[in-house]
Amino acid sequence: MNLPNNAFKEAIAAGRLQIGLWSALASNIVADILADAGFDWILLDTEHAPNEVAGLLPQLQAMSRSSATPIVRPAWNDAVLIKRVMDLGVHTLLIPWVQSAEEARRAVAATRYAPDGIRGSAAGVRASRYGRIADYLQQANSRVCVLVQAETQEALNQIEAIAAVDGVDGVFIGPSDLAASLGHTGDSNHPDVQKAIEGAAKRLQAVGKPAGILTSDHEAARRYIDWGFTFVAVGSDAGLLARGADALAKAFKRS
Repeated sequence: MNLPNNAFKEAIAAGRLQIGLWSALASNIVADILADAGFDWILLDTEHAPNEVAGLLPQLQAMSRSSATPIVRPAWNDAVLIKRVMDLGVHTLLIPWVQSAEEARRAVAATRYAPDGIRGSAAGVRASRYGRIADYLQQANSRVCVLVQAETQEALNQIEAIAAVDGVDGVFIGPSDLAASLGHTGDSNHPDVQKAIEGAAKRLQAVGKPAGILTSDHEAARRYIDWGFTFVAVGSDAGLLARGADALAKAFKRS
């Protein structure tokens, strides 16, 4: 048994646009529904969603037949959390709140086996198909895709240094926290925030590093794609359910 290539990692490295969806409902049924929707990637969130490690497993199993790449956002840039997620077979991670090159290096190290990092090894885990991939420990490092989040002005000030860290495959701009950092909490469409986002995209393009972002605004998503973002989440499962339910109720409810 062989460890598959990381299709998402290869796609963004080649500059191919990857459209994704955020999943925060912590449900294997939702994951099963989303898996066949046609997205290139689906992010399972554990930072701002009630997901725990054990709860990720049935969601990953539900997505296993899909061509969509599962991406997991650990709750923090923590080596133990990252190790536990990766042991489930996740090879693409979005690491939140990376403020410096040193923090980016720490994130990368947590995803690599020695001598390239500090990831602890275990034989009978899902990542190695419970030991059936005989050379998993030798192959795993090359399959890992590390995406780091730049979510503040401080991070943007160091974005080239963060992007230059060996093992960082992409930089994700967090528009909500960035807006707060710039003094515009709750308004990621403020001109100052949009200027910062566009500037970050241009700077990442200049150093050849794929950029990612999330928005549920279709117009904004198209604008970000035009600005050169390579991996773009265009909505969330919670948002789709809430807006769909609201619209359906409004269509039939008598005033």
